[in-house]
This record gives sequence, structure tokens and C-alpha cells, in this order.
Amino acid sequence: MQGRSLHAQQLTGGTSPAGVADSASHTGLHLTSVTKNYDQLSSGLDRAAERALSRFEKLEQKLKRKLARRDSTAAKKLFAGSEQQYRQLEQKLKGSDSLSSVPNLNTYLPGLDSLKTSLRFLDQPGTTLKNITGGELSKATAAVSLAGKNLQDAVQVQHFLKERRQQLKEQLEQLGLVKDLKKLNKEVYYYQQQLNEYKDLLNHPDKLAQQVVSRLRDLPAFKDFMSRNSELSQLFRAPGNANIPGSLAGLQTRTSVQQQLSQQIGNNANPQQYLQQQMQQAQGELNKLKDKVNQLGGGSSDMEIPDFKPNNQKTKSFWKRLEYGVNIQSQKPNGLMPVTSDLALTAGYKLNDKSTIGIGASYKMGWGKDISHIRISSQGLGLRSYVDVKLKGSIWISGGYEYNYQQEFSRLDQLRDLNAWQKSGLIGLSKKYKLGKKNGNLQLLWDFLSYSQVPKTQPLKFRVGYVF
Repeated sequence: MQGRSLHAQQLTGGTSPAGVADSASHTGLHLTSVTKNYDQLSSGLDRAAERALSRFEKLEQKLKRKLARRDSTAAKKLFAGSEQQYRQLEQKLKGSDSLSSVPNLNTYLPGLDSLKTSLRFLDQPGTTLKNITGGELSKATAAVSLAGKNLQDAVQVQHFLKERRQQLKEQLEQLGLVKDLKKLNKEVYYYQQQLNEYKDLLNHPDKLAQQVVSRLRDLPAFKDFMSRNSELSQLFRAPGNANIPGSLAGLQTRTSVQQQLSQQIGNNANPQQYLQQQMQQAQGELNKLKDKVNQLGGGSSDMEIPDFKPNNQKTKSFWKRLEYGVNIQSQKPNGLMPVTSDLALTAGYKLNDKSTIGIGASYKMGWGKDISHIRISSQGLGLRSYVDVKLKGSIWISGGYEYNYQQEFSRLDQLRDLNAWQKSGLIGLSKKYKLGKKNGNLQLLWDFLSYSQVPKTQPLKFRVGYVF
């Protein structure tokens, strides 16, 4: 391939050119997906930052009007120049330059760094690649780099919102506007949670992106390139690499360290054993602290502790708040209908951690009168809506409204008779439990409209289902 077929010995230290070519033999099949995924992440980070700025500014404008009614002079002083700050940030977000000119350790993501460095390694002249064009590689490199840039910008927006909230806090507390301060706290907290989700996605690339890195990881040439060109190597001078000028300057030798430890703990003690004991104790304390931090909601030094009960679903996308389920309910024969089973599919939307609304559809299958007279038949259809509200622990209150066609049919046009559809109003309890990686649920529901139905159906319904 033009521009990429030079001698690979320069990269592999004298090994066969296939050392690099084979490692990336199928990379071209994945780079299009990598580009698409990281373009979406970049756009998502950009939109999240713009929305956070917009919502926070709207809250400020409401506060400004409320404060102006009490003290116009204080309002002008507190909000002086704020609108200009927002406009400048919005313009910078839309520009190509990063808001941060200095790499921030709080936003360093090893997974993103490895992928970016891998793509730069593949983009070197002299690397032989198969099934890949320079255009695909350039697009992937640009997409991953843009995601890193947008992440830095998003973190800068987060810092701005925190600083702005701190500036408003003292004045709001003095004026008794505590409710308005909580609204600002919510915006900052939820934006941080959303940012943490994006960081997790960027730090743990999907399988396609991981394959790009894994095929290069064991190459000596890549290890050398990584030690020289990764973001981490720019932040810290990597020791142990004699090829980097000055990398070993000033480092203590093992002998000198052991001599110093012997002087501190005594000549009769074993310095290595002493260090191991101290490290074990320190590791135990770190684990305790880590558990406490995780219980509070994260491991970032920039962690925001909410002063309200957060809704963990708020920062998730629409599709991630959906849950899909299946359930089955059986009914014994009643003289007019044979043994039947209702097989249902449902789709629910999580309003928050304790409530879900959803819709579904069911198919009523007939099995015949008894074991000696089995006959599969279509005995009806149903349309469902439901709501689940958490009561306590794994117990939920469930309710629903359904339309059911309770007659045998053989053609779809028979379902057009609306008078044949019956209404059901349901209320009851659900028990949710874990079954491997899936969630199961048991429902006991009372149909309080069943007494007016013709033909009359059983008022109590027992359903068993799974949620995906």
C-alpha cells in the first residue's frame, strides 16, 4: 500500500515485516466501527456540556430576577459578567481548540490513552498493514482524539459550574434561598454523574477497539513507542527506559535503598520483609477507604456528594432506561374456554429507581380441555399498560389497565369487532428477584373489573416473568 510499505525492520527491531502486518491483518474491518462509536461519544460529550451550561444559566437568570426584587444592587454585583462567561464557554465548545491547554490528571484514562497511541503507532510510515486504508486510519485517529478533547472540555465545564455555584452559595444562604441552591447542586451532581458514565465508556473501549490494542500490545516496537508517545509518558518521565535521555538520572539504586532501610529499622531486620509488612498494612487501609468512597458514589477526587436523594436514572439515555420482559399466566377451563396460557412481551421505561411505566402485548394460547384432549388454538389477544412502584426491598406495588380479546379466532379481521374486547383493571404486588444474570418477578394481581366481564374471567391472576 502506498506510503505504508517501507521496511518494517525499523519498528520490529529486525524481525520480519509480518510482525506488524499480521497483528493488524483484520484491523481495517474494525476501524469503521471504532470511528462511528467515538464520533457518537464525542457528540454526546459535546451535547451534555452544552445542555449543562444552558440549564445552569437558566437557573441563574431565575435567581437574578428573584434577587433583583429584594436587592437590585446585590443582584447586579453578583451576576455581573456572568452572561458573557457563558457565551465565551459556548463559543469555545463549538471551536476546535480545547478549553484546557494543560493535560489534567483527573481526566487521564488509560484505556483511551492506549487506543490513541495504538492508532498513532499504526499511522507511522514503515508500518505494513492489510485490509486497511490510510483514510480509515486517519478517520479513526481523528475520532478518538476528538473524544479526548471533548472530554477535557466537558471537565472544564464541570469545574466552571462548581466555581460558579460556590460564588453564588454564600449570597443565597444569606438571603434564605436554600431551595434555589439545591437546584444548582442537582445540576452539578447530575452533570458529574453523566460525565462519569462517559469516562467509563472511554476508559473501557468496546471489543472492536480493544482488539486494535491487543494485537499490538506484545510487540517490542509498540512498547517502545508507547513509552515515548503516550499521554502518561508526557505527564511522567517513564523510568527504566535507557533510550530516553535523562530517564535514569537521579534514581536511587536498590543497594542504596536497602542500606537506608537497614539504618532506620536496624541491621538485624530484613528490609524486604519489613517493606512487605508495611505494604500489606497500607493496602488494607486503602481498601477500607476505597470501600467508603465507593459507598458515597465514586472514586474520583472531584467527587460530588449530593445533599438530596439522587435519581440514578436521570443521567442515562432513553434506551438505557428501557427494560424488556416476558411473562406467562395460565387459566383453567371455565366451560366456555379451554385451558389457556397468556404469553406476553413488555417494554418498560424507568422513571427513577423506584418506579417504572410500560406497555405490552399478549397472546392467549389454548391447550384443549384436558390432557386427553390437547388442541392448540388461538384464544385471544391482549394490549397492556402497567406501572410498578417500589414498596420495600424486593416488593413492588403493581397496577395496570388492559384490553383483552377473549374469543377464539382464526383470522385477524375478526379482531376488528371492538365490542368483543374486554377491559381489565389490575392492582396487586410483585416480588422481584435475581435469577443468574436476569431478573425474575412473580405477580399476584386482582382484576377489579372482572365481575362485569362476559364471559366472566377469574379475578385473581398469577404471573411469572423475566426482565432483561
